[in-house]
Amino acid sequence: MPGRLCLVGAGKMGGALLKGWLGAGVAPERLGVVEPSARAAEALLPEPALAVVETVDALGWTEPPAAVIFAVKPQVMDDVLPAYRRWSGGKTVFLSIAAGRTLASLAKHLGADAAIVRAMPNIPAQVGRAVTVACANSAVNPEARALASSLLQAIGEVEWIEQESWLDAVTALSGSGPAYLFLFAECLARAGAEAGLPKALAERLARATVAGGGELIRTSPVSVEDLRRDVTSPGGTTEAALEVLMGAGGLQSLLTRAVEAARRRARELAE
Repeated sequence: MPGRLCLVGAGKMGGALLKGWLGAGVAPERLGVVEPSARAAEALLPEPALAVVETVDALGWTEPPAAVIFAVKPQVMDDVLPAYRRWSGGKTVFLSIAAGRTLASLAKHLGADAAIVRAMPNIPAQVGRAVTVACANSAVNPEARALASSLLQAIGEVEWIEQESWLDAVTALSGSGPAYLFLFAECLARAGAEAGLPKALAERLARATVAGGGELIRTSPVSVEDLRRDVTSPGGTTEAALEVLMGAGGLQSLLTRAVEAARRRARELAE
């Protein structure tokens, strides 16, 4: 990985990226973290060789970094981006994981000649199991694209798309998707408790069931539809439950409406 990396924002996603890079062998001396939050910065202090500063000027870098990674909330991007325009037009690639912020809106602050990658990872990045979808503007050359891929692969799988408009749906599906899964686990545990199980046991069973089912999806070569059919005996208990979940107004209808609501919100954030 050539040159230095500048990470802007060290919250949950930024921290996951940083953990992934360090775990992949990136030397702390090659990293600079811009994080104005004292609490977030304090969490990074155990790594003594890591430069953690409040502003980009405090880094004191005279040479442009290989990449600048923006891991801040989309609502503050307009205030954050202008300070990094100084590195546009050279070999620096700008990688943004801010939901809803389009390539055009980023270029508005960074410059028309800036090499920009827009990406949407998800929270399993914290355990190295993210799936990230990325797209790039025309200024990103093959070397910059490869660098962006390597940075994102430190937290999981990477998919590239050419049609930026798909990222709204990606945000709604995989970006927000873990929250849907967590809610499912909550509801499953609550249903178990209402069926008569002690609350703590119902929660443990729900967590283990969702985690185990997810691992089976990840490792099995068969489709999720076939996995569902394999566990559904005709006339059995699972079939009785699925008749409710797959009925009119059931799980598919709810998820379709939920994903559409998230997609609309992602588009609104881009306006």
